[in-house]
Amino acid sequence: MTSRQPSGIAGRLRPVLSGSVTDDPDVLAAHATDESLYSPVGAPAALVRAADADDVAATLRFAHAHGIPVVPQGARSGLSGGANAVDGCILLSLAAMTDVVEVDEANMTVTVQPGIVNKDLKDALRPHGLAYPPDPGSVAMCSIGGNIATNAGGMCCVKYGVTREYVRELTVVLADGTVTRLGHRTVKGVAGLDIAGLFTGSEGTLGVIVEATLKVVPLGPDPLSALATFPTVRSAAEAVSAYTATDASPSMLEMMDAATIAMVNDLGDFGLDDTVGALLLMQSDSSTAAADTEEFAGVAEAHGALDVAFADNPVDAELLVAARRSAQPAWEHHARAHGGGQLLDDVCVPRTRIAEFCDRVEDIGKDTGAQVAVIGHAGDGNMHPSVFFDTADDASVAAAQDAFDRIMALGLELGGTITGEHGVGNLKSRWLAAELDQGNRRLHREIKNAVDPTGVLNPGKMLEHL
Repeated sequence: MTSRQPSGIAGRLRPVLSGSVTDDPDVLAAHATDESLYSPVGAPAALVRAADADDVAATLRFAHAHGIPVVPQGARSGLSGGANAVDGCILLSLAAMTDVVEVDEANMTVTVQPGIVNKDLKDALRPHGLAYPPDPGSVAMCSIGGNIATNAGGMCCVKYGVTREYVRELTVVLADGTVTRLGHRTVKGVAGLDIAGLFTGSEGTLGVIVEATLKVVPLGPDPLSALATFPTVRSAAEAVSAYTATDASPSMLEMMDAATIAMVNDLGDFGLDDTVGALLLMQSDSSTAAADTEEFAGVAEAHGALDVAFADNPVDAELLVAARRSAQPAWEHHARAHGGGQLLDDVCVPRTRIAEFCDRVEDIGKDTGAQVAVIGHAGDGNMHPSVFFDTADDASVAAAQDAFDRIMALGLELGGTITGEHGVGNLKSRWLAAELDQGNRRLHREIKNAVDPTGVLNPGKMLEHL
């Protein structure tokens, strides 16, 4: 793409926007990155804070006409650099577009703007007796638009699945400023290709979501929870495979290794036993919750659990979940105190391969000398090894990159994928080419060229190496 940037982008855009636009260097620097700690960051030329869909369309028309790259942003809570600035780009923030447009109780849908935070949507639905199940670990800060753009998962995927399964209809602004509606509000709808599904998980490379109609479900009962500790990660992983083979229907099945447990305890007073090798957190919100927790306890004990504890009230259950949600903040705290470097993997493998995956990740840490900690949405095989390093030490950086790459390759070797929920961004863009075969790569390129012929939408990210 050849950029033909006019001088004074902010000044040229300001008259046609209801929202705001700035080129203040300090503001641009503050908005240039997401939460990834080791992804490339360029120098943006302007930041547009869109107030409505018309602002998005006007920004994209301008960018398309002048060949200016546009990086869509929501809450910037991503972990793969997908919302990071590229040189000379317009940062297009949807964070101010937070309205709940409609709650349709009869048809079990909700229509929202993309900037609404996931937890705020859940809170808005609760008085209606409804729930939106996708539940990323960053639920209190991540936006629905970003969740759709990355097809986010989270801790409840083992029962409820990922974001794609809740997207009914999207209003999208294409690269040239065209506003179009994709998908169907109805439960069934097979007219035409599933283009809404194509845009879900496209990470801002095909268009910008300005409104979404989502499926919701009845608000369920307060869940029951149980926590089991194990001497090793392998014994915990084997318990996962055994438990998911039963008739139980947990809504959450999470794993933390010893290194992560220690970091979480260092961050806050969670009281986790940091003498163990790993823990599993199970939760059930079904009518069979009591039986599910009993089944979990039996399976855990049969696989060498050191202890099994139960939370039989909502307050205690939420404390356990809060400890698990604190894993990523604890990792970030640890990274800042130990050289500032963190490479977070997001590999998903078949559940029957989790034990082998964890064993070999441990070996990778030993072989490279890198510190590796592991958490995982164990119930669906989505594992998150995190590699820590000192950014000022070239040897530490090289060891961490080696470990990260070996973990990515291991996931593919075991029949998995390079990302279960965090997206590709620029952190993993070269690995996407390794996962996709030649025909699949060609389809990706041709689709991108068809909808964004000038290549202005989020360049240098997910599709860069295809």
